[in-house]
Order: sequence, then structure tokens, then C-alpha cells
Amino acid sequence: MQETVTNKRLEFRGSMFLSLVPVVIFFIFCAVMFIGLKAFNMEALAMAGFVALLIGGVFAKSYTEFWDAAIKGISSIASISVIVIFFPIGMFSALMKASGLSGGFVWLANSLGVQGGVFVGFVFLATCIMSTATGSSIGTMFSAFPIFYPAGVVLGCNPAFLAGAIVSGAIFGDNLAPISDTTIASASTQIFKNGRPADVGGCVRSRLRYSLAGSAIALVLFVLFGGKGEVAEAAQIEQLSNPNSLFMLIPVIIMLVVATKTRNIFLGLFVGLALGIGTGLALGLFPLSAVFANDPSHNQITGFLVSGVNSMLGTVGLVIAVFGIMGVITEAGMLDYLVEKILGSKLAQTPRGAEAAGIIGISLTDLIFGGVSSVCILTFGPVLNKIGGAHDIHPYRRANLLDAVANSLPACIPFMSVFIFIGSALTGLSPLEVAGGTMYAYTLFLVMVFAVATGWGRRYEGPNGEELKTKPAK
Repeated sequence: MQETVTNKRLEFRGSMFLSLVPVVIFFIFCAVMFIGLKAFNMEALAMAGFVALLIGGVFAKSYTEFWDAAIKGISSIASISVIVIFFPIGMFSALMKASGLSGGFVWLANSLGVQGGVFVGFVFLATCIMSTATGSSIGTMFSAFPIFYPAGVVLGCNPAFLAGAIVSGAIFGDNLAPISDTTIASASTQIFKNGRPADVGGCVRSRLRYSLAGSAIALVLFVLFGGKGEVAEAAQIEQLSNPNSLFMLIPVIIMLVVATKTRNIFLGLFVGLALGIGTGLALGLFPLSAVFANDPSHNQITGFLVSGVNSMLGTVGLVIAVFGIMGVITEAGMLDYLVEKILGSKLAQTPRGAEAAGIIGISLTDLIFGGVSSVCILTFGPVLNKIGGAHDIHPYRRANLLDAVANSLPACIPFMSVFIFIGSALTGLSPLEVAGGTMYAYTLFLVMVFAVATGWGRRYEGPNGEELKTKPAK
């Protein structure tokens, strides 16, 4: 009797396609906010997700069973893994912002006399480092644009390529950083045969080849085409400079090494936080009160550790809502239906074909959700897990394909991308101009297409989860 209850599908007042009503409602909210209102924040997206669930439940035969399915999705190991890790990530990101790391790069460029296209290339590298350090593409853009964009304009840079370099660098870190929400989400949605999610450290280590190849090509393009106009007076740049903040790269590097070597992101974050706080205090980059302090006038605790946790609440709410929607789709049988259709297609009969189908599916999902790559990954990740798993494609490879495609060309379509909207809003450039200069989005996408077509970097899952160059015998 218990077995019958466990396997019972969530039923709707019509067909199981009505389980997609929350997805459609969420998409409408995204379109209104991004295209209509030109506004973006995680809290609003989380609200949209929960409103979509509340309305979608009306179409189920049992409102109670609908929410049981949603809660089942929210309580999955993938969901919990993502939610738990977001809070220490928020603390580390807030630490990097408080240290003023961007000011160190401004000082370095000014000291070296870097101008024009070379400065655009420099900005791309600097934002790559910043976004990898903070794990936040959105945070990096809001930090980097006010510093690098005005400086670049007076240093003779092409505005479109300069804006595109900042967006590209932000996307680089979003794709590669072990503390990035998309990195964690892509890893947690790809499951080994033993039932455990792919580890973040292993995913990051194996995706370096794709990220570095795409960034190297993009760097050359930025340097070649990023220069334009006359160099103006750059006295104001000196006011933004802070060479001491470059020492904060030490805890960043150590954090990355520890997280990658031990395959334990929590240990890496602990080491990074401890060293980062110590380094920042020793150099006078921030006072002790910036770390943790009491505000008796408002009866509250302040400091970047607290603000770091607060900064992730909207993202956590969004993750909960998305996993709730995925739980409904899964229990209704819609996810299995999509997987069956994809696997039954002529395209997905081989590992190469399955990966190609994955690229198409990821791209379409990314477009539907306005380039919000985290939502795309959480939504399509379970589908790719089953498609790739059917061909024994290694979870690292699946996670890398998922993250790279979601953070490349589909995430930077003008008038459909939150990255482009932010770049346009902070510069006054049109979305077409910003998108046209975002070279890394194009180069990374082409790199992944090349990797799928040629099999470059493709690995298969062995009996004990090891990476194999050839598909194991059944």
C-alpha cells in the first residue's frame, strides 16, 4: 500500500501539461520585470516563483498534494546543498567588497600607463579575478562599472567593448568560481551513480580548460578592438586607487586552492574568510566594526558578515521557489516525459548527440528565464542529469556543459538578458551596444560547441565515479 502511494503521480484537472502553469507564470513575471519594467532583483524573482506556485496549485486535483510535491522538490539533496552553501558564500563576497579590491586594479592600470584596447583587456582580466573572488556576477558588475567604466572612457576605450569586458569578466567568475551560485547549482544537479551530487572542486578543476580557452580568445578580441578616441585627463582615477587592496588576492588564491584540492568548498571558505579578515584588518582596509559590531540605537548586529548573509536571502528564496516548481513538474511526470522525448529523438542516440540536445535545451531555458543562469541551471539541470546519465557522461562534464552554456551566448541576448540590462542601465549604452561588446559570451559558447562536436574534454563515469576517456562496457 505504501509503495502505491509513493509512486502515485500528481494529477491535474486536465493533462499533466498543466503542471507547466507555474513555469509559464514565472516566465511572464520575468518578461514583465526585465523587458517591461527593466528591473531586476532576486527578491522579486523569488516572489514570482511563489506566486506561480500558489496559482499553479489551483489546477491540481489536490491542492495539498500539489504542495507536498513542491516541498519534496525543495527538500531534495540538490536544493539543500545549494541553500546551505549560499550563506558562507555571501559572507566571503561581502568581505571582498569591503576590502575595496577593485581599487587595487585601478591603481595597477594607472601605474602601468595602460590605455585604450589594452586597458579594456586589463579590465576584463580584473573583473574575471573580482568575480572569481566574490562568486557574484551581479555584485561584480555593480562594483566594477562605477570604477572601471569612467576610468576607461577617459583612457580612450571603446565604450561598448569596455562595458562588454566588464559583463564578460562577471560572467567568467559566475561560470568558474567555486563559490558562485551557478557553479554550485550546476554541480548539485548532476548526480553520480551512487546518489551523491557532483563535488564543486572536481567540477571547477575539469572546467578550467573551457573557461581559459574562451577567455584567452576574448582577451585578444578586447585588446584588438577595445581602443577608440582620445585619452582625457585621468587625475580622478588616482582618487579611486588603493594598491594595498591587491594583497586581498592572497586569501582569494588560497581559498581557491583549498576548495579545489580538498573538494570541500566549506573548508575553502573558512580558510578564505579567516585569512581575508586577518589581512584586511592588518592592512587597515576596514576596521573591526566593519566585520562585526553592535548598533544599540537600532538594536541590531551590523558588519559585512551579517550583510553577507542578508545579501543571499533573495537568492535562497529564488532557489526554494525554483526547486518547488521542479518538484511539481517531477511528481506530475512532466520531467520524465521530456527526458523520454529527448532520449527518443534521433539526435540524442549518441553521447555527442545527447550533449548537442543539452546545448539546445539549456539555451532555450536560458532565453525563457531572461538570462538568469541560476534559474536555467536549476530548471534544466535535472533533465540534463538524466539525458547525460543515460549515456554514462561524467557528472563533471554534464555540470560544465550546463554552466558554460547557461553563462554564455543565451544569457546575453539583447532585450532578454539581465546581464545586458544592468550593463545598459549603468552606462547609458543601448542593450545592443553592450551585447555586441560581450565577447566572452560568444567565445565560451563556441568553445563548448567545439567541445561537443569534437569530444574535447568528454569523460565518462566509471564504476566508482572516476573519469574515463572511453565509455564503460555495460
